[in-house]
Amino acid sequence: MFSVPALTYNYDALEDYISADIMQLHHDKHHQGYVDKLNAAVEKYPDLQGLAVEDLLVKLDTLPDDIRTTVRNNGGGHYNHCLFWLWMSPQGGGQPSGPLLEAILQRYGSFDAFTEEFTTKAVGLFGSGWVWLQPNMDIVTTQNQDSLLSKGEAAPLLGLDVWEHAYYLDYKNKRPDYIAAWWNVVNWPVVEQRFDASK
Repeated sequence: MFSVPALTYNYDALEDYISADIMQLHHDKHHQGYVDKLNAAVEKYPDLQGLAVEDLLVKLDTLPDDIRTTVRNNGGGHYNHCLFWLWMSPQGGGQPSGPLLEAILQRYGSFDAFTEEFTTKAVGLFGSGWVWLQPNMDIVTTQNQDSLLSKGEAAPLLGLDVWEHAYYLDYKNKRPDYIAAWWNVVNWPVVEQRFDASK
């Protein structure tokens, strides 16, 4: 059975930028909802039980028709959010270092140019979805809870949830304000580790 991982920080640890109310609602209600529906979907298929969510998403096109959409939406939501909690930290912000920073600078010319392009794609994404930094330094978007793994792409280095449930209590409809605040909690050491592992 899938489960929601515990946060490695308190709900109020990001309070200057993301409130405890948002974190608790997002983690305990929204993420738990994805997990509950994913578990219900795979419960009737013993051969799928015990597989990692990544395996389900990679083989999405081969899953039984009656659960494929549920796994796409809720398996994707579970996978995306498991990463999202790791990509934030009360000690976050600033910018990366080492090979990751070098790769960003080589592709975008400056760290500010990178964050500007990432932010532009996040602000411009219509409806609900995610913005991702890929190992090749591409910045891409997906709709809803779609996973890049299901599209045959590499696991992301960094991702931002731009569903309204991620920010509405704090920022109302001002997505740009939420995105600007989020840069202050990005956990760059985790992103660097994922970049190193992707090579």
